[in-house]
Amino acid sequence: MSERVFLVCVTGIGLGFAGVFVVMVLPPLWADPDLLGAALAGFVNPYAAGYASDAIACWMILAVWVIYEARARGIRHGWVCLLLGAVPGVATGLGAYLLLRQLQSADRGM
Repeated sequence: MSERVFLVCVTGIGLGFAGVFVVMVLPPLWADPDLLGAALAGFVNPYAAGYASDAIACWMILAVWVIYEARARGIRHGWVCLLLGAVPGVATGLGAYLLLRQLQSADRGM
């Protein structure tokens, strides 16, 4: 896979997920702005709880990676990707981090 195809795929998937999130989550959240209730709705049954737990664990792994690479490789502004990983979700945060990392690595000739 070429770098261009990689960047297009990562950008498309991250933005695509963000779009799905906006379409699916914002209307009910607008009607009932209970943020805690919305977060806990991911745990309404064992299947939803499994997916929600997976997303939380993926965000925590992303956080460890971002913090590590900030210190070890000097990747800057990863905290923005952690915020995007919380809202709209890990797919967008991870995609943004991969793009950020790729751009900063290219600038350094890595």
